Amino acid sequence: MKLTKKAPQVERPVGEPELSAYQKALRDRLLAAPVVPAPAPWQPVLEPCVPVGGLLGIGFTTHPDSGHDLVMVVSHDGHGLFDAVTGEKIARDRDPAPEDSTPDATVDLTCPGLGPVAGSRVHIAGLFGGGLHTTTADSWLLEVVTPAWPNDRVLLSRDGGLPHSGPYGERWWHIFHADHSELRAVGFSPSGRTLAVATSSDLSLWTRRTGQGRDGGGEA
Repeated sequence: MKLTKKAPQVERPVGEPELSAYQKALRDRLLAAPVVPAPAPWQPVLEPCVPVGGLLGIGFTTHPDSGHDLVMVVSHDGHGLFDAVTGEKIARDRDPAPEDSTPDATVDLTCPGLGPVAGSRVHIAGLFGGGLHTTTADSWLLEVVTPAWPNDRVLLSRDGGLPHSGPYGERWWHIFHADHSELRAVGFSPSGRTLAVATSSDLSLWTRRTGQGRDGGGEA
């Protein structure tokens, strides 16, 4: 008769604590908030978005001549550079060098610029880490929440009007629901004039003109 060693008994994991009444109310408030257009002065650049299969990450840089924000996109199909004001794809590299194809090959998560920013390095945020600005100098703020995992929701707010306070549609807005692809990166450009949301399959951009404040006037 063959003897078998009895497997040790696995302890049952301690259950997660239940949500407090406040947490449940906040989750319900987030779940009930519909996707709405970003408020003025933000305007969509790409209607509704540009498909980018296998998107890995994005980064911001500036056009040396026009001063426009530029968005560099890194994907399995190479690198692309978009004008964040017009939405035009202004440069493309379908076969970057292996050592520069993804940002994880460098300690600072950068890839070489292309087109008008060739010769520079662009910080890329996305699958391999890194991050973009989540606030602007004039109090716009971005937050990613996941009240129904795994679908992330992107919230835009101003003057501290996160879902913890302030009426929906006046101080905070649910502008993007990642229910079709994995979220890669969310953030503002360093200038504060561009807002980007990148998923594993597409890129969405919003812009506001230089000199526009939160309500369409004043400085950005």
